[in-house]
Amino acid sequence: MDYKLFEEFITLQALLKDLGIIQSGGAIKSFLAEETVLLNGEDEKRRGKKIRIGDVVELPNQGISITLAKPSVQEVAEYQKEKTEKERVAAIVKNLNKKVKKANKTQKEVKKAPIRFPGT
Repeated sequence: MDYKLFEEFITLQALLKDLGIIQSGGAIKSFLAEETVLLNGEDEKRRGKKIRIGDVVELPNQGISITLAKPSVQEVAEYQKEKTEKERVAAIVKNLNKKVKKANKTQKEVKKAPIRFPGT
């Protein structure tokens, strides 16, 4: 299977998580302890190992071979467009969260006077 790499590198943990081979980042330690993972034919146990274009990751027990490939110019353009849109949406959400937090803070600052009952 080919994996298109849009950045300079990807870590072994991120690659396996992105492909759905492991469910979470926390599962990588036990996965590497139990499974054989070969990077370019050599056993690899470091979850943070940087993998670059041209590298081959093999999981012989599962019959999976992953080759990191360079994306086409069109794929890079689509990736950049999606990345820009995600960043735009994240900025909008961040601004909304700031406004909500500020509104909640001003509401908490308005303190009501305690109710006093006669004779107490």
